[in-house]
Amino acid sequence: MTQEQIILFSLMAGVLVLLVWGKWRYDLVAFSALVLGLILQVIPVEQAFSGFGHPAVIIIALVLVVSRALSQSGAIELLTSRVIDASRSLPVHIASMGFLGAVLSAFMNNVAALALLMPIDIQSANKAKRSPALSLMPLSFATILGGMVTLIGTPPNIVISQFRETALGEPFKMFDFAAVGLGTAVIGLVFVALIGWRLVPAERTKHNAPDELSNLKGYIAEVGVAKNSDAIGKTISELNDVAEQNDVVIMGLVRNGKRLAGRALREEIRKGDLLVLKAGPKSIEGFTTALKLSYSRSEKHSGALAGALSMVEATVPVESRISGRTSLELRLLYRHGVMLLGVSRKGKPFRDRVRQLVIQPGDVLLLMGDEEQIQDVINWMGVLPLAPRGLQVTQHEKAWLAISLFATAILLSSFGLLYLPIALAACVVLYLVLKVISLSQAYDSIQGPVLILLASLIPIAAALENSGGTALIAQAIVDVTQGWSAIAILALLMIVTMTLSDILNNVATVLVAAPVAVDIAGRLQVNPDAMLMGVAVAASCAFLSPIGHKNNTIIMGPGGYRFGDYWRMGLPLEVLILCVSIPLILVFWPL
Repeated sequence: MTQEQIILFSLMAGVLVLLVWGKWRYDLVAFSALVLGLILQVIPVEQAFSGFGHPAVIIIALVLVVSRALSQSGAIELLTSRVIDASRSLPVHIASMGFLGAVLSAFMNNVAALALLMPIDIQSANKAKRSPALSLMPLSFATILGGMVTLIGTPPNIVISQFRETALGEPFKMFDFAAVGLGTAVIGLVFVALIGWRLVPAERTKHNAPDELSNLKGYIAEVGVAKNSDAIGKTISELNDVAEQNDVVIMGLVRNGKRLAGRALREEIRKGDLLVLKAGPKSIEGFTTALKLSYSRSEKHSGALAGALSMVEATVPVESRISGRTSLELRLLYRHGVMLLGVSRKGKPFRDRVRQLVIQPGDVLLLMGDEEQIQDVINWMGVLPLAPRGLQVTQHEKAWLAISLFATAILLSSFGLLYLPIALAACVVLYLVLKVISLSQAYDSIQGPVLILLASLIPIAAALENSGGTALIAQAIVDVTQGWSAIAILALLMIVTMTLSDILNNVATVLVAAPVAVDIAGRLQVNPDAMLMGVAVAASCAFLSPIGHKNNTIIMGPGGYRFGDYWRMGLPLEVLILCVSIPLILVFWPL
């Protein structure tokens, strides 16, 4: 092993360890590894930022914009209004939601598909008076399965296609993945609808995180004492009558950032103090109005809850601006006039000073603010609303226009008349010109962290391949499996890829596994497309944990799931996918 290979292997190992650890965000980890590789001169300078212009990165960015435009135009509502019926039995509901989620995920980003359908699923659960935990995990898995059917359904397929063009001279086409992906997705959906939902732990099915949030009694809120407040000069004891009338419990007093403990009851309240209240949102509103309080010390925000309010529940994805930070760090109240009123994590609402709580992916937030402002703040934060109202006002009159333009782009690409990135780019330009989506909305829809991760890892993976590193891995696998059949080696490659995808970002997994797959095929003298298809299917199957796929992270809070809940449904599903996909690969992409 050469020194260059040792450094590259160490870089990749370091990236994998840090991604699993999760202390730093994945885009920072990947970009730092790229910079370190350039400093150590194991990545050619001329290839330093080649990943940012790679077709895979461009396609993913364009798909995200198209997904936002389809949502903005109301095209999705045309489908959901005809398919979803809350009166159906649970298996039928899961099957219909799963089918719709899979279809949407085949032609748009699967995270966007889940974000569109999750509020509908939760509303259906509330109407049927059952826990959304029974249907949210099946919905998440269905959207992941649907992404395997087409080229643009999931980032791993896009990366695999572009790698094939580099390695073998021609990329996979739009529906080349359908022969294997469609059959696998259908069998997976049948399992999820008939058996999978029954494997959700019984204790989760008795829990309804959104319902608990809408019945908030006992959340902690901090309200400020403005200069004209009627509370000034009084003690907490003297406010008890007003508190009792509004169903509020005064828990304590904060002065100069410090909680006054034993002497708080007899301490006279001053301008700038914070009263710590335990109550629901309606009670807090009445109490603050009665005493002319505010949610901060600033006069600018006096009476923040006295006007027309909107209360929105939202879940936190990994790339959200608030993930890993507190609402105080973002200065939500001071800069945006929106208060973080409550947090639910794994179904257990916090009864602490929520504005100082570090928010994690999968948390459910209860946000309160001005009706005209809160939706813009939600969009800026990058959280996904669970309330019936979405992130934007839909333009129903442009739904069919959006669908027609997208369908035209797909058809032109499928028949080889236009290169896929060009067809999608033309579709996006027309969306902008015809005002189906605004320029700012287009930029907002592009998930920078995902693109930076991919763009940073592409040069590292290319350097590893060019240095002979992937050939070493492939040779090691062939040596270990000496005497095995090519089918058994394909199965092993898929199992290893699935395992990596369950703990890593699936794009990172593909960038490592795809070159190895082609090298193994060359050494065994078998069809490399069979190995690449195996990697594509396996990389998309991240069902064992909430960290393997963003969709699993998003549903964690609303469903009240715990880390160990996913494998119960996910493990048999992954085994089933192996049993189904390998025969399909052998039929349509014979070794």
